[in-house]
Amino acid sequence: MQIIRTLALPVLLAGFGAAQTITGQFDCLPAGGFQLCQNVWGARSGTGSQQSTLNSASNTTVAWSTTYNWANGPNAVKSYANVLSNAAKGVQLQNVASAPTSWNWNYASQSAGIRADVSYDIWFGTASSGQPATAASSYEIMIWLSGLGGIQPVGSQITTGTSIAGHTWNLWKGPNSNWQVLSFVSSAGDINSFNVDLNDFFKYLIQEQGVAPTQFVQAIQTGTEAFTGNATLVTTAYSVSLVSK
Repeated sequence: MQIIRTLALPVLLAGFGAAQTITGQFDCLPAGGFQLCQNVWGARSGTGSQQSTLNSASNTTVAWSTTYNWANGPNAVKSYANVLSNAAKGVQLQNVASAPTSWNWNYASQSAGIRADVSYDIWFGTASSGQPATAASSYEIMIWLSGLGGIQPVGSQITTGTSIAGHTWNLWKGPNSNWQVLSFVSSAGDINSFNVDLNDFFKYLIQEQGVAPTQFVQAIQTGTEAFTGNATLVTTAYSVSLVSK
């Protein structure tokens, strides 16, 4: 959670032929159909640095990496480096026909004892638009493809081994500010190649967790929450879309 949280080969953005790197605490960079953002919102809880690099992008696919080095405050999130889809938003859950996504990622390097997750951060609200983690937010839906170092999501675990979209998850639930957080944590270790329909999660949330079908998908972000340690996380290809009925 943050304060601001068959694939074709990536196509280089028109206007640049080399990777672009951002280093500022809240720097963002246009990335085809996405935005790449540093989002170092928790820096005061520790010491360190981070940079994010856009490697390639098109309207549908993006490739990027983040390198960080964080120490102290082991239970506090330092950052959520992420990409935000410009198009996958503004649809009520009841009107989503499908929400295909594909994410291929890996750690190019990581220190021993790293504390970090690799996750989707999806925001629902009663209005058709709204910034993540604001008064417009009703729900924060996280999907953890990796969680290292013993970190835990907000709240407490309410299910074990729940099967959704061909994988099994432990579901956590709890409040954060004015929104409710529901976090699906992979129960079978890291998922480095993730190709699913996010609508399977949306349907589960409506049918089993009481989320109103009238809620709008306000934002879909994808990235890594870093607590402590040194790592370079590389996304070789990522895509997401919302298809309306």
